[in-house]
Amino acid sequence: MKILVTGATRNIGRLVVDELLRLGATDIRALTTDPTAAALPVEVEVATGFVGNSASLHRALQGVDTLYLAPHPPTVGTAVALAEAAGVQRIVDLAGGAGTGWEVIEEAVETSAVPWTHLEPGEFMDNYTMWADQIRSTGQVRDGYAAAANAAIALPDIAAVAAQALLDDSYVGQRLELTGPECLRRDEKLQAIAHALGRDIDYVELDPEEAVAALEPAMGEYARWYLEGVATLIEHPQLAVPTVAEVTGRAATTFAEWAEANVEQFR
Repeated sequence: MKILVTGATRNIGRLVVDELLRLGATDIRALTTDPTAAALPVEVEVATGFVGNSASLHRALQGVDTLYLAPHPPTVGTAVALAEAAGVQRIVDLAGGAGTGWEVIEEAVETSAVPWTHLEPGEFMDNYTMWADQIRSTGQVRDGYAAAANAAIALPDIAAVAAQALLDDSYVGQRLELTGPECLRRDEKLQAIAHALGRDIDYVELDPEEAVAALEPAMGEYARWYLEGVATLIEHPQLAVPTVAEVTGRAATTFAEWAEANVEQFR
């Protein structure tokens, strides 16, 4: 079974490749915009290109049985049509349910006749590196909505579930909601980072407009959109679900474990 992993330059796609190898997959093709940066193992077939470039995706899809579809909403319809035309037998996509802004991916995949599995992760733990500059330069975090709570997930856990779904067709037709193992407030997440650093860090709660201004240096135009979503988590926190453990057979990464593993980004 040949598996194509798109978006393999960095982030989740690159981690999916590693997980597939760990699980014993032997016929992996990785689509990457920068093979040098991706630093793919020698046993992986490298295809240069981008999921949003139809010509390069068309070439990469030849002979592929199973596709990991990285999220690129502007061209998802074309990508799915190319996959179906190439004879792909299953698609595992990284997307999101209604109201997340990523549902367009699921909708496009479901218009095809190709069997699918949707991966629906919550907020990435890596998002909290947005506090790194503040922590390094001021020793505190100025942000909004301290009480907003969710169960953020580590990127390797998403990749681990993706790899299982690519190799096991028993997940066909399922929407796999993915979270970390615990629901934490934003100020609790900061305390996990502080503990990893071995010092106190204050969470200075700002009003909404001040919070947008504080996050714009790290998030740019997405700061307001991001914080509007965060605000909803005060009255409607995202609770943890056990999907990662159920699919992979191991516990999902805690935020404290993530903070320890990434502590140098905040030091």
